[in-house]
Amino acid sequence: MKVIKEKHSLLMRWTHWVNFPVLAVMIWSGLFIYWANDAYGISIFGYSLIKFFPEWFYDYFHISSRLAEGMAFHFLFMWFFFINGLLYILYTIFSGAWKALLPNKHTFKEAWQVLLHDLHIRKTVPPQKKYNAAQRIAYTLIILMGMGSVATGLAIYKPVQFYWLCWLCGGYHFARILHFALTIGYVFFFIIHIVQVALAGWNNFRAVIAGFEVIEEKPQLKHEPVITEKTENKDESKR
Repeated sequence: MKVIKEKHSLLMRWTHWVNFPVLAVMIWSGLFIYWANDAYGISIFGYSLIKFFPEWFYDYFHISSRLAEGMAFHFLFMWFFFINGLLYILYTIFSGAWKALLPNKHTFKEAWQVLLHDLHIRKTVPPQKKYNAAQRIAYTLIILMGMGSVATGLAIYKPVQFYWLCWLCGGYHFARILHFALTIGYVFFFIIHIVQVALAGWNNFRAVIAGFEVIEEKPQLKHEPVITEKTENKDESKR
């Protein structure tokens, strides 16, 4: 018997889908800013071994300096990113949804079971509630990454006005490295998240769009006794 079960609230779905294009624009415009000063790579004794974007990349795509355009989009959409993230955090706190989201003492052990199951090494299905253990860790981490992006972004944007924040981030240059590293983290999260959604199937994807999922429940036979708390207490008293 198929049963419709509510899974995700409207605000959760709204902030989820708004965040995707906003963060995509932030990454896109952030690349324009980075390409204007391509400073990072791996070097030994002054010899560059690896560059995130080598010279042939710029030549092939005919990339020119678009610093002003990148900064205009980045500083506009950062407000949407911040407000959308703040709404989600406030909703999570006041609705009590954080109880199903934040990791607990069993999460890291169960996350290992989820990994083994996804790799088809472990056949037993790991514990699954609204979020499994791996999702708890990943979604909590992405919230912390968003807060880190806002903090390091402000430290880079206004290093004099937010000198204390810049100091907490390890200085201007280290804040820029952290900001860049977080961007790489978002890209990896996007790829893994999309793959996991595809593997989870349509039912899981529909839940994030419509807010409900359809689950298969085994119908209870009429001759099977219904065990309640009173029945259990009565049986114990006879023993």
